[in-house]
Amino acid sequence: MKRPLLASALALAFALPSLAQAQGAALFKDADLALGEKLLAEHQCAQCHTRQVGGDGSAIYRPNGRINNAQLLQAMVENCSTRLNLQLFPEEVTAIAAVLNRDHYRFKP
Repeated sequence: MKRPLLASALALAFALPSLAQAQGAALFKDADLALGEKLLAEHQCAQCHTRQVGGDGSAIYRPNGRINNAQLLQAMVENCSTRLNLQLFPEEVTAIAAVLNRDHYRFKP
C-alpha cells in the first residue's frame, strides 16, 4: 500500500518544478512592459540598486542566484515595493517583474 503512495509522491515532486516554471513565466504573458519601464524609472530602481551594489547597479541581478524562477522574481519586486512603501498594485508589480525578466532573467514560459 505504501509503495504506490511513495511512487505518486515522487512523481509529483519531480513534476512540480517544471510545472511551476511553465506557469511562472506565464505570469508575464500579458504584462504591460511600457508601464513596467515607466515605474522602474519613476521609482529610481536602478539608482537604488547602484547604492546597494555599486557600479551600474546591474550586479544585483543574479539569474543563477536566489532568484531562479518567475514567482521568486515577482515576490522580490513585491518585497521592494513593501520595504520602500511604494504601494504598487499587483499589475504594476507584474509589469516591473516582466521588464526585469525580459532584460535580465529571461525565464522561459
